[in-house]
Amino acid sequence: MLDPALCDRPVSQWLVWKSMFSEWMMTPSLVVLALVVLILIPWMIPPLQWKRLLSGLGIFLLVVYFSATFPLTIALAKKGLVTFIPSDPGKTTDAIVVLGRGRIFRNSRVEVAADLWKSHRAPLIFASGAGDGSEIIELLKAKGIPTDALNEEHCSQTTKENALFTASILQPQGVKQILLVTDSPHMLRSLLTFRNIGFEVIPHTSKIPPELAPTKKAMLIFYEYMGLVGYGLQGHFIPHNLAKKEHLPVAKNAQVFSLEAQ
Repeated sequence: MLDPALCDRPVSQWLVWKSMFSEWMMTPSLVVLALVVLILIPWMIPPLQWKRLLSGLGIFLLVVYFSATFPLTIALAKKGLVTFIPSDPGKTTDAIVVLGRGRIFRNSRVEVAADLWKSHRAPLIFASGAGDGSEIIELLKAKGIPTDALNEEHCSQTTKENALFTASILQPQGVKQILLVTDSPHMLRSLLTFRNIGFEVIPHTSKIPPELAPTKKAMLIFYEYMGLVGYGLQGHFIPHNLAKKEHLPVAKNAQVFSLEAQ
């Protein structure tokens, strides 16, 4: 059982800023206004040096912003994220792990997890994610999945925390091999993170909601590329097994967790 203090933590300042930046980037009128100001302002301040450079940067970013939402651009960028994801061989596993990513993604993940369980791919479905874990479980119950086949944690705020908290609960129960369910852009980072926390992972992707706007799809993919770079630099893909650690990020020491997981 996770320490309740881990669930009661305020959202990290980084996630708050990330959310604000994402909302801004997904509002074209605000982005265009900011870039037009960047293009025009240098020419309204006569003594300002590097005006051509600043205006050129604004024009370049404006072109990049709009081209990033083209269907071909999104398709090519997404292809880069899924190329190295292995296919699902259809083997049975110890558990199905479903990662939360907000309400709009929830139903497709629940459909996939329920179908996998009904196909006898694993005896347990485990949902992970703040604001998603409990909700996913309720949706699975509504689909007829029995309560004793369900478990969750609703404290994790990041993909790294998804892996740490899931491992802290499932690995002591002998769960070694999992079917990991998340959307295709998110899968590569999730696969590497869970694999290097000690799981044998079989990926099984869920669909991106078709109603997701092109700007949101572009931002989703952009963040995954940034996430791969960030996680790699922080060493989150370096293999280690929580079972060998003296302190797991569970009930007793939230501070130990915070030092390991950030």
